[in-house]
Amino acid sequence: MIFTPVHTHEFADLAKQKIAEFNALHWDASKRQQLGLKLENEKGELVAALAGRTFGNWFYLESLWLDETVRGKGVGSSLLTEAEQIAKARGCSFVILDTLDFQAQPFYQRHGYKVEWTQANYPFTGCKHFMTKQL
Repeated sequence: MIFTPVHTHEFADLAKQKIAEFNALHWDASKRQQLGLKLENEKGELVAALAGRTFGNWFYLESLWLDETVRGKGVGSSLLTEAEQIAKARGCSFVILDTLDFQAQPFYQRHGYKVEWTQANYPFTGCKHFMTKQL
């Protein structure tokens, strides 16, 4: 066997697609939906973004970003609460996310999230926390 190196985003997307095709043989993924919310300032510039997806009982929160200009003003809490409400309306009972040690673990804990597992030495000396919440 000779393996060919292919270090591109396009190839990674193709690999994900092949896994999705295999998974489709075992469950109906037709209800998998993207979930996204954004906030723009008066100039139309993005100042807050949340992205994830819902599937079955789970909302996978992939990204929550706030510009420095809106941090500490309740925007993140409002964004998270609205996303959770959308997920719940779609039938989700749980949320899962991961956050790095210098990111938002205390923020999520204030909103009822619990650390399920911590990956140490990520990517070198830090930690990645995997957190869940029951909706």
